[in-house]
Amino acid sequence: MEKIISPISVEDAAQCCGLTVQQIRKLCRDKKINAKKIGKIWLVDKKSLTNKKSYSSMGNETDSCRKKTVLRNKPIALSFFSGAMGLDIGLEQAGIQTILCSEIDSACRKTIVKNRPDVALIGDIRNYSANDILNAANVKKEDVDIIVGGPPCQAFSTAGKRLGLEDERGNVFLKYLEIIKEIRPKYAIIENVRGLLSAPLKHRPLSERKNDGDRQLSDDEKPGGVLRYILKVLKKAGYAVSFNLYNAANFGSPQKRERVVFICSRDGKIPPYLVPTHSENGDFGLPKWRTLRDVIGNINCEHKFVPFPEKRLVYYRMLKQGQNWKALPVNLQKKALGGAYSSGGGKSGFLRRLAWDEPSPTLVTHPAMPATDLAHPVENRPLSVQEYRKIQEFPDDWQIEGSILEQYKQIGNAVPVSLARAIGNLIVSLLEKKKVTQIEGFKYSRYKGTSDKDWI
Repeated sequence: MEKIISPISVEDAAQCCGLTVQQIRKLCRDKKINAKKIGKIWLVDKKSLTNKKSYSSMGNETDSCRKKTVLRNKPIALSFFSGAMGLDIGLEQAGIQTILCSEIDSACRKTIVKNRPDVALIGDIRNYSANDILNAANVKKEDVDIIVGGPPCQAFSTAGKRLGLEDERGNVFLKYLEIIKEIRPKYAIIENVRGLLSAPLKHRPLSERKNDGDRQLSDDEKPGGVLRYILKVLKKAGYAVSFNLYNAANFGSPQKRERVVFICSRDGKIPPYLVPTHSENGDFGLPKWRTLRDVIGNINCEHKFVPFPEKRLVYYRMLKQGQNWKALPVNLQKKALGGAYSSGGGKSGFLRRLAWDEPSPTLVTHPAMPATDLAHPVENRPLSVQEYRKIQEFPDDWQIEGSILEQYKQIGNAVPVSLARAIGNLIVSLLEKKKVTQIEGFKYSRYKGTSDKDWI
């Protein structure tokens, strides 16, 4: 590295080159400009910023700027935590155009660029102000109809430590709320896991609760603290909010995947719930849930998958569709599960063959992990990438970039397209001021107390 003669900040360097801060940081990391990192801060040598034309062609490597003209006859959406764009595909099918995506995962970014090269692409949401985002999208604040996103859910997952907003990923959630407040779209969508409904705002380890018990927890440390905070922020910003825990199978997805969806309205009127298109048993005059057989029963292709180890295949050869380890001979169950046999919980994900005539369970990011197996109903293998795509309803021409594990992860993390389309259809109806008919008594999920009307 050459000696830095005229040090400037990455912000000043970005202004000099007409790039984003994220792009300048990548140039620093890739040693394409003379820079030095001190702690977490980069200092850039201003004299090394000479070849500005070469920097402006970086679009597909870092942040890209949309070239296509915005279609003013369609609602405009800004998408955050975009992943492989499952949510955006559903919105698009409902008549909404996504003009900007925000994503940090490199494989997801390649997927976005491959399929939607004319959509602006930025990186870590924390590196951008509201003005940066609007500039990248080439729109004014008043032009934005919708902001959509599913902030990382691990901070609220019931399977983890549930650190809520204290988790680094929880801080990204706060930034997302800040962007909504500053840009003030007509509608905002927040999608997340069920654990968000009960996550505390602050985490107190169990080891520190022994003497005083849960009764001495502060309001922020009690279950639901995160949700109370989110609702408070949105209300203060002038948004009315409805939320519910929705099973994607009720909207045409061949998957029993339950996610919390918040619909936030700037006009102060509490939005209605999503309109279901299917029901489990054909109630309310709706078609029955779609099944695994409906979508993967006749796939004719060369399947890509991560194989099960032979020690698990021994047991899979004994299982029929819809069965799991509990269907093994009793004398083999403990051997099959090993140390997990004595652990708590139902362990229903161990050695699990899926059933043809039911929707799939929630797709995970790796279908061959011991506790979350997703085995084909009859073949001795996990679901393939091609079957994952069908279950999540990605269009046949949609290309998923990256290694096989990166593809599984992108598809498994996506919002099912049917659920996304239901969100888009509702927003379009609200924008067009059409009446949205609710189905009285419809059960959106298997849990109680998971909507804005009955959550405590």
